Amino acid sequence: MDNHGSSPPPYGYPNPYGYPPYPYPPPPPPPQQSQGPSDQYPYPYPPATTNPYSYESSYPPNPSHSTNYSYSYPPPPPTNPLEYQTHQPSNAYPYPYPNPYPQHYQYPPINDESNPPHSSANYPPLNDLMSNVQISDNTPSAPLARAQPVRVMALSPVITHSYSAINEEKKEEFHGHASHNSFSGFEHSYSGLGDSPSFSDYSGGSFDDSVHNQSLQLVPVPGKGSLKVLLLHGNLDIWVHGAKNLPNMDKFHKTLGDVFGKGSMSSKITSDPYVTISLSNAVVGRTFVISNSENPVWEQHFFVPVAHHAAEVHFVVKDSDVVGSQLIGVVTIPVEQLYSGEKVQGTYPILNSNGKPCKQGAVLSVSIQFIPIEKLVMYHQGVGAGPEYIGVPGTYFPLRKGGIVTLYQDAHVPEGSLPNVMLDHGMHYVHGQCWRDIFEAIRQAKRLVYITGWAVWHKVRLIRDPDSHSHASEYTLGDLLRSKSQEGVRVLLLVWDDPTSRSILGYKTDGVMATHDEETRRFFKHSSVQVLLCPRMAGKRHSWAKQQEVGTIYTHHQKTVIVDADAGNNRRKIVAFVGGLDLCDGRYDTPHHPLFRTLKTLHKDDYHNPTFTGNTSGCPREPWHDLHSKIDSPAAYDVLTNFEERWLRAAKPKGIKKLKSSYDDALLKIERIPDILRVTDIPSVGDDNPASWHTQIFRSIDSNSVKGFPKEPKDASQKNLVCGKNVLIDMSIHTAYVKAIRAAQHYIYIENQYFIGSSYNWNQHKDLGANNLIPMEIALKIAEKIKANERFAVYIVIPMWPEGVPTGAATQRILFWQNKTMQMMYETIYNALVEVGLEAAFSPQDYLNFFCLGNREAVDIHENITVSGIPPPPNTPQANSRNSRRFMIYVHSKGMIVDDEYVILGSANINQRSMEGTRDTEIAMGAYQPEYTWARKQFYPRGQVHGYRMSLWAEHTGTIEDCFLQPESLECVRRVRTMSEMNWKQFASNDVTEMGGHLLKYPVEVSRKGKVKPLPGHEEFPDVGGKIVGSFIAIQENLTI
Repeated sequence: MDNHGSSPPPYGYPNPYGYPPYPYPPPPPPPQQSQGPSDQYPYPYPPATTNPYSYESSYPPNPSHSTNYSYSYPPPPPTNPLEYQTHQPSNAYPYPYPNPYPQHYQYPPINDESNPPHSSANYPPLNDLMSNVQISDNTPSAPLARAQPVRVMALSPVITHSYSAINEEKKEEFHGHASHNSFSGFEHSYSGLGDSPSFSDYSGGSFDDSVHNQSLQLVPVPGKGSLKVLLLHGNLDIWVHGAKNLPNMDKFHKTLGDVFGKGSMSSKITSDPYVTISLSNAVVGRTFVISNSENPVWEQHFFVPVAHHAAEVHFVVKDSDVVGSQLIGVVTIPVEQLYSGEKVQGTYPILNSNGKPCKQGAVLSVSIQFIPIEKLVMYHQGVGAGPEYIGVPGTYFPLRKGGIVTLYQDAHVPEGSLPNVMLDHGMHYVHGQCWRDIFEAIRQAKRLVYITGWAVWHKVRLIRDPDSHSHASEYTLGDLLRSKSQEGVRVLLLVWDDPTSRSILGYKTDGVMATHDEETRRFFKHSSVQVLLCPRMAGKRHSWAKQQEVGTIYTHHQKTVIVDADAGNNRRKIVAFVGGLDLCDGRYDTPHHPLFRTLKTLHKDDYHNPTFTGNTSGCPREPWHDLHSKIDSPAAYDVLTNFEERWLRAAKPKGIKKLKSSYDDALLKIERIPDILRVTDIPSVGDDNPASWHTQIFRSIDSNSVKGFPKEPKDASQKNLVCGKNVLIDMSIHTAYVKAIRAAQHYIYIENQYFIGSSYNWNQHKDLGANNLIPMEIALKIAEKIKANERFAVYIVIPMWPEGVPTGAATQRILFWQNKTMQMMYETIYNALVEVGLEAAFSPQDYLNFFCLGNREAVDIHENITVSGIPPPPNTPQANSRNSRRFMIYVHSKGMIVDDEYVILGSANINQRSMEGTRDTEIAMGAYQPEYTWARKQFYPRGQVHGYRMSLWAEHTGTIEDCFLQPESLECVRRVRTMSEMNWKQFASNDVTEMGGHLLKYPVEVSRKGKVKPLPGHEEFPDVGGKIVGSFIAIQENLTI
């Protein structure tokens, strides 16, 4: 079959679904901006009039930097940081990711109206790692400003604070990157200065042990000075040294002591201070609490990634109390002072809510320096730049070198169901079969099988392939695990305990989330399989209300399978599976994503569609798309460590069980089993082996869910943990995403169940608390490439709607936040186009596009589907979907691919629940092949990561086209978008036809100015209803962000 879109095709990829040829002529050069041949196009290669993929052509290297200098982290603290000097008023400002049903249809071209043809402990702490960071001395270009004029606020050096202690426990959660006893993070404490002349009190609720937990209202006082709102994109290097002469905020306790005759107590009761660091609407750092001290010394270092428009940085000093916190005072530093890159340091008066010193002589010693993204060379080289590359710095687990990683799409890929993808060295990409591999790994285990899950169902069948010649398809997961335990294999299941599912005195409830946790526990009750139902619990120091919030709203979301495997020479090794697939009902699917055809075969007794309530007779199932991985490398031992840390915490005796002198924690002592290799004994697959991988494990988890974190907050830096209030946090998944986005040079491809974040930069609801940096970092990456006259593209695949009833309040609110996230990103991109004068030549969708997945099955005359029971009532979602024979494919993936060289995937969604560390517990892996990076090849890498991305695109589009080989190219972006628009038109049509491709444009309209609006004629989801752009319905925020 002819290959549309280029000639001659380098790989001869077929086009089995008959998409019409690429309709666009090459774009013209930017008007009046050409400075020479190299500047004729805003992307680094000419338009594809010939073969777009040629090994003879050379891709221009990244812009080089004339000179580099070494920036040493952390800078040494002052010799005597607490020998304070009174701050003199003379300072300028005192505050510083072959179809079996062949089609013969042809689509007419779709005109693009918006784009007309136009002219671990042994891992060194971050402090040590940062000492070798190289920073370019290129003069940074001015950070991207907003389109509107810079907003200036008239503020005096004094800011008045109106503080509400009642709401203080609302928000104290954060994200980021730090060192020396802490991590950087986000928190809401108050509305962002500079974003509005009035500051609203934060009204949401959150986990009081993380770092967003204040409700602090800052009221600007008119004054002589004016502050510019500027974009800080890069890192803040911050030291919080100490404070002196803090007021005693616990005089009430002292008074009580006097009343009850305890006035002569030897230990003085006074303030328990800590400091939060915030800018815009987000807290980015937090020190640990020092008990009973009016002269605290922290000496705490933060190396914080920032992507915020802000006027000031705030150091908020607080007194920690059991029931909340009290404001002591604030030190503010204008962002304008930081912009030059010079270090700002000193000892500053701490001002109270009246703008006066909170106490005579009360001071805070800090230093802060802004390093713009342009000067951070660690983000300039993509992934794997040289043998000294250490992966993502500042994380709990190190980069592990050597081993093999297998990447999976969906639970099963039948042989021949996807086209071949060609790799370098004449190799072909091998499509993994995830659940078959998990089945075989468990079956072959000799020592241990450890499973974590949000849901684990003993009745699920892992192998359902009708071509299977074994009896494996007869086994359920429960049968397999019981059989292994009877062989003497230690089988442990660590499953989230859904608080709404209970079995009390014979009364059983399934639970709101239908995770089968109690059912699975009862199945294994009289076997040697040990099932530990693990509730998501807050710490004992938290209030009763917060304990209830954490226990009912948040979950244990990790999905791992850990087994021992044959290592040769009669030895065993640890192998782990990590990703988004739970071993439960509704998850088994293939790239065909059938709706009706498998209801009596593959999906018999496994019908899952939570969109429908009541009668589902003859209704489509909900297809399920997911990403997963197998780690056969030293990093698998880190997945094992995670399981052990969680098991030890969850199995800790409670109540009367504490009276026992000892208890059996059930975990095997791996170090005592001689035939199991230790992590240091694993034979290395060297970098010279093209199949070799480097892998790193990341988590979102806190000390309430693991055993083994340091007991003292001040020791957190030894394991690169974040300080929260009464909790230590591992937030390395967020750190890994930010690092990968910043290092991206060509394109980013995301598949995720949710996409919400960077609310501090939304046009509304800035104080919501969805403060993860991911959407803003992506938008700024595109803006940076536009300004550099380079091509860059981002493709984001999300579900059509969050699983459940799309008209429901929670679903509508999530869609609303998602729409706000999209809007913020598109506006940022449009502003960048305006800044360089390219808004007439290009639209934001030439750089960023959102997609969803859907399927539609025509009635097959050979189809033998009998409908039993009473049909659903007319004009219901069930009846509409049954008649239209269409439904979304639920995207449950949690992964990102960057530049065909790096992949992150796991259990974490892109939202605050998954990224924050104090909410849902998560695990992910990041991996690359050192042989297949841009740094190594200086050209398009064609290794396993490339094969994985191309295989996913083949699944979604139903084809492979040559332009897919250069995903950042304008040709590819517009071609993929055209495919998705054609597929959406077919999906939304009143005519029932068989769909060959599943990739749909996300059904919103994006204008050339970046405005996101409902798609005319499709304001609600087909068949099931619910506003596509969501609606603002009152509901507890922590459920939806």
